[in-house]
Amino acid sequence: MVRKIFLSFLALSLGLMFNLPTMSFAKSYSKKIINVASDTTFPPFEYEVNGKIKGFDIDLISAVLKSEGLKLKLRSMNFQGLIPALQTGTIDIAVAGITIRPGRAKVVNFAYPYYHSGLSVLVKKGSSINDFPDLKGKIVAVKLGTTADIMMSKKPGIKVQRFSNIDDAYNQLRSSGADAVVFDNPVNLNYAKTHHNVHIVGHLLTSENYGFAITKREPWLLKAVNKGLKKVYKNGTYTKLYKKYFGNDEHGFVKIGK
Repeated sequence: MVRKIFLSFLALSLGLMFNLPTMSFAKSYSKKIINVASDTTFPPFEYEVNGKIKGFDIDLISAVLKSEGLKLKLRSMNFQGLIPALQTGTIDIAVAGITIRPGRAKVVNFAYPYYHSGLSVLVKKGSSINDFPDLKGKIVAVKLGTTADIMMSKKPGIKVQRFSNIDDAYNQLRSSGADAVVFDNPVNLNYAKTHHNVHIVGHLLTSENYGFAITKREPWLLKAVNKGLKKVYKNGTYTKLYKKYFGNDEHGFVKIGK
């Protein structure tokens, strides 16, 4: 009898030992509200319409979290504040067309790349600037803290003007306060579609990938987002959203998780 009781107790203990973490993980995984922040000055990836945040990134992260049974709580935040907010745990995920860079990956986690991009040069039509080398001695407008800012700041002979909002950089070009805007190609393309006095010149200056940045304080969340990204790619949601925002331009299309 004593032996029977002991074996029953042992079996129960082992069951609890191995099942409790799984149960706890599943509970937090399925019910947690995920705090997501976005810089809404990056169309068509994120932008605001009548106070509502929209865009490719927003639709994609919403579909990803939904596929994993997670709820999204969305807020707007300046680009400069996104990484620090992830580090402190103020937010869980940042979506803002964020380039996956080694320096950033030291302080935040990145999910699978979901868009392939690069920097391009936007100028007024009739400009003497035809490619990157022609920027020497010119005034170049960039968005503060972005890859374009970092790259242009390292190039001698270029006067860099920094703006917290990319629209201000474009306005500077339109008013002739800057000779060019260097920024992410899909956003430059989107701007050029609706402003016919400007165009992109030369080749792409970089080759880079965008990824959702995730706080390192929640290691399980990276796995959940990656799992969700693979799901929405496999079921066609990613392709549908991509075509909605970028049409037949396949330059940015990524085979997620491949």
